[in-house]
Amino acid sequence: MDVTGIGGSSTAALAARADVTSPVQMAVLKKALLIEGQSALQLVQSVAQTSYNNPPNLGNNIDTHA
Repeated sequence: MDVTGIGGSSTAALAARADVTSPVQMAVLKKALLIEGQSALQLVQSVAQTSYNNPPNLGNNIDTHA
């Protein structure tokens, strides 16, 4: 039984598969980064829109003798 050709054919099959999966993996990565960026942008915008109803004099004085 000749087994010398098995290694070469399996290596060729893996190389062909790597060529197909690499663009797919990059597309998934780009989509994941896009979604993550959109989530971060929404988080920053939600913080910027927060308004507080504190009195205007609150925070003007600091008690240093306490």
